Amino acid sequence: MKESIPVWLLRRGGLSRQYPRVAIGARDLVSTGQAAILLRSSRAHVVDLCLRGLLPHVRVGGQRRIRRADVEALIEPGLSRDEMESLWLHRAVAGKVVANPPALLAAAAINLRRLRRLHPEGRAWEWLDRWDAVLDEGVEAVLEALTSSAEYAVELRRTSPFAGVLSEEERIAVVEAFAASRRDHARQMRREELEQVLRSV
Repeated sequence: MKESIPVWLLRRGGLSRQYPRVAIGARDLVSTGQAAILLRSSRAHVVDLCLRGLLPHVRVGGQRRIRRADVEALIEPGLSRDEMESLWLHRAVAGKVVANPPALLAAAAINLRRLRRLHPEGRAWEWLDRWDAVLDEGVEAVLEALTSSAEYAVELRRTSPFAGVLSEEERIAVVEAFAASRRDHARQMRREELEQVLRSV
């Protein structure tokens, strides 16, 4: 059985050009309305997050669908504040990748070569090799690495080849939106409440 890209990246350091596609089951997706219920916000707020590239989504039958894991990460984040901020910034980068994949992937490849010159040895090379593998796989794998809350993606984003993709104005706007989101969710939902809401959608 072939391993998924996240499992492959965690278990191996070498490069290969044969990776399976990342599959997302229908049960792992929620509608914008369901996401709004989970987040205790309006559907318009969820749509706004999607439009700004801050909440990854796909189109299914013309309707937006969002990974449940991404919504739950906003409710009860398993990431530190810095990791969450990095995730939001890279979601904005993902929006640019979708708009112009060849240019953004080429820029990332150039940045990888620059990072190798800056770090000629050490542990950073392992993660640069893994970014090489992700870029070789193509746009889908890159978007997964940019927007996933999985451990492998969090580690990858610490050595990101997408520095400079966002303008200073765009970066500030994302950071401010992230800070506002944390203020909106300052009152943590009790685990019992969270489980009840999750069962209802």
